[in-house]
Amino acid sequence: MAYQKGDGKSVVIALGGNALGNTPQEQLKLVEGTAVHIVDMIAEGINVVVSHGNGPQVGMINNAFDYAHDHDGKTPDMPFPECGAMSQGYIGYQLSQAILNELKRRSIMRSTASVITQTVVYPDDPAFADPTKPVGPFLTEEEAQKRAAETGATYKEDAGRGWRMVVASPKPQRIVEFDAIKDLMDDGYVVIAAGGGGVPVIERNDSYEGVPAVIDKDRSSAKLAADFKADMLVILTAVEKVAINFNTPDQKSIDTMTIAEANKYIEEGQFAPGSMLPKVQACIEYLEAYPQGKALITSLECAAAGLKGETGTVITAD
Repeated sequence: MAYQKGDGKSVVIALGGNALGNTPQEQLKLVEGTAVHIVDMIAEGINVVVSHGNGPQVGMINNAFDYAHDHDGKTPDMPFPECGAMSQGYIGYQLSQAILNELKRRSIMRSTASVITQTVVYPDDPAFADPTKPVGPFLTEEEAQKRAAETGATYKEDAGRGWRMVVASPKPQRIVEFDAIKDLMDDGYVVIAAGGGGVPVIERNDSYEGVPAVIDKDRSSAKLAADFKADMLVILTAVEKVAINFNTPDQKSIDTMTIAEANKYIEEGQFAPGSMLPKVQACIEYLEAYPQGKALITSLECAAAGLKGETGTVITAD
């Protein structure tokens, strides 16, 4: 069978945390289901770039190295940027494998490429002065204080669920491997890139240097989609549609909204800061940079139907 390329329509998909597990074993099982929905889109002839979160995974890797370093005296201290790259590697491997298996099952002649991605951030980004991005497991306050004293890391209480390490979440400025990702996509590969938002790097003396931070994957996906001039940015989350008056008797699902309407809802405080707000803001950033595009927020299960206009919340420039 001849190799099949997409029909030219390009979509950047940002996978939410519900698509991945908390351990490599759990994740391997979950990504099999994730792959089915991604290949549903590929089967429609769409050129797909897949991004994903990595908060639990990079925290797990970082904590494992910290523990081993403290207890055996032999394991090297692993810098946080390298932990981020490791998380991209194993998540990319599992997603790539699951997508390949599903493509083969359907006799679709497409292949995958997983790109370890760096994302340029500004060293003077105000996020570095106020770390807010939680990574790793939940701890008791006592455990968090002990870890903070031992490592110098910052820990904060997370919505009544426990204490977690927090790192800065600076704004993505440029995807270093953009040209490679675009060339692969244009050649028909299903590309997995900008995992965890990409490893944050700063430019110093005409060189790149990793920094301890986690970039919001929705914002990096929005940046990637805008730079691609992708037809659509798809942000996948736990719900089928965005809602206003959420969790009240007046809750109302939104089918479509413009940037102006989205900003109005933001001003009203309709979207939770740690949940829907950053997703809507990422869509706005994409559409402000590329007004011809469309943004879709929906659940993983509804992604293929959402691309056909059958469900989800579609956001447009006007």
